[in-house]
Amino acid sequence: MSTAPSAKGTVPFGEHRTWYRVTGTPNSGRPTVVALHGGPGSTHDYLVGMAVLAESGWPVVHYDQLGNGGSTHLPDASTDFWTPQLFLDELDNLLRRLDVDGDYVLFGQSWGGLLAAKHASARPAGLRGLVVANAPASYPLWLSEMRVLRDRLPPGVDDTLRKHEAAGTTDSKEYFDAMMVFYNRHVCTLRPWPREFVATFMEIYNDPTVYYAMNGPSEFHVIGSLRDWGVVDCLPDIEVPTLVISGRHDEATPATVRPYAELVPGARWEIFEDSSHTPHLEEPERFIAVMIEFLESLE
Repeated sequence: MSTAPSAKGTVPFGEHRTWYRVTGTPNSGRPTVVALHGGPGSTHDYLVGMAVLAESGWPVVHYDQLGNGGSTHLPDASTDFWTPQLFLDELDNLLRRLDVDGDYVLFGQSWGGLLAAKHASARPAGLRGLVVANAPASYPLWLSEMRVLRDRLPPGVDDTLRKHEAAGTTDSKEYFDAMMVFYNRHVCTLRPWPREFVATFMEIYNDPTVYYAMNGPSEFHVIGSLRDWGVVDCLPDIEVPTLVISGRHDEATPATVRPYAELVPGARWEIFEDSSHTPHLEEPERFIAVMIEFLESLE
């Protein structure tokens, strides 16, 4: 059960609106933890358990990135509208609007981790720390490792996936069923999936505009605008204390995560042995303990 929010609503972002929820009281002595969800095109729901950090004194901000959840949906926006810079601008706007830009920590999960790292590389004055969770450092690295993971699927599964990807029928039930074999191994190993994770999954399913434009039809078939994008070049510019998190069975394999550990000065890398892509759900007690240890180290 997550801690109840102390505030929620929307803030204007240009002609659009960004939905947010705050747990705890920002600017009350400890930096605010701002959670950036994955996708792109996901929602905050599967990260809502992080609100428990407020019970230990760290306020938490969750938000839905533009195009999904409670934020403005733009199903008719052109593909080139959806760029990393758009979401960096949205993050900057949110931090200012909520008046937390003077004292905050970023937690970025999956796609949110690349976004958080890119933000941190600009060395904003109010940023106190960075957590990059289950995030590849670039999509070319990610795609290279997806081939490795796909080759290890049970016999026939990858053949089915490739058949539909070649035919452009990735919306078929057969593709979905084969896709779930991968997801259950490398995205979330829990059975059944937690309710908050299902909520996020359904949000993408109900409006895949952003996910399809930037990523593609699945985690391992990235044909969207991000296929050549990454943050490797800017990692040495990050100056704040940085924690890197990944799961032993993560779709974000060690090869995709290693640049953070090697290139961000002083970064610490924590691998969760019993997790895939969602250690915060698969090993929640240890996850919160690791987070609190890191946040305390910033003091």
